[in-house]
Amino acid sequence: MLRRQGWGVNHTRVYRVFGEEGLAVRRRKRKRVAGRRVPLVLPTRPDELWTMDFTQDALRSGRKFRTLNLMDGYTREALAIEVDTSLPSARVVRVLQRLQAEQRMPERIQVDNGSEFISQVVDQWACEHGMALHFIRPGKPTDNGHIESFDGRFRDECLNQFWFVNLLEAQERIEMWRQDYTQEGPHRRLGYQTPTEFAAQAAARGASPPTPLAFSKPEPTQSKHTRGRKLKHDWRL
Repeated sequence: MLRRQGWGVNHTRVYRVFGEEGLAVRRRKRKRVAGRRVPLVLPTRPDELWTMDFTQDALRSGRKFRTLNLMDGYTREALAIEVDTSLPSARVVRVLQRLQAEQRMPERIQVDNGSEFISQVVDQWACEHGMALHFIRPGKPTDNGHIESFDGRFRDECLNQFWFVNLLEAQERIEMWRQDYTQEGPHRRLGYQTPTEFAAQAAARGASPPTPLAFSKPEPTQSKHTRGRKLKHDWRL
């Protein structure tokens, strides 16, 4: 971020100051899953593949709210984060209609098997607009790794950092984070460009696949001596 702002900095010194000032975001330890991973089929152009998922959090009063997260699997743009105490299937369609009015429409959307996504309302709308719904295998969230990775970052950098007083504050802060993520945050898989910059570049010169994801290939069997080391591989997208 400093280099993007024109500073000539040494990365080791920045890292030392970063650590001494305690600026690192506290990240929740996530369970590492051992076993063979199936490489994701990467899209090759904007609006070819979108992904959707829900997350949940609570206000200061204890009242729960949900967020519908929607992103472009190619440009990594956070297209929308809808926030409310209830997000039924009709609300999912309303979000898609809003993006359609902004001239954004995917060829297909990859989702899990949640009740909102398998509903007749969403299926009918998708069919009427020539949009395919791709459902991941039940109990296999890694099949939708792009949005799962986004959900983790969203929780670490936004949901876990704020204590929302009311729903309006949650909506405002989450929208500010979404815009910052899309417009200001450099992404390693995009060559340290922001999603907005990468999308503009793809539109200007024609889309090309981002850097392929590399997956380590575990051995068919693991002994008790090697199992711990195998789990240390970083499977994050």
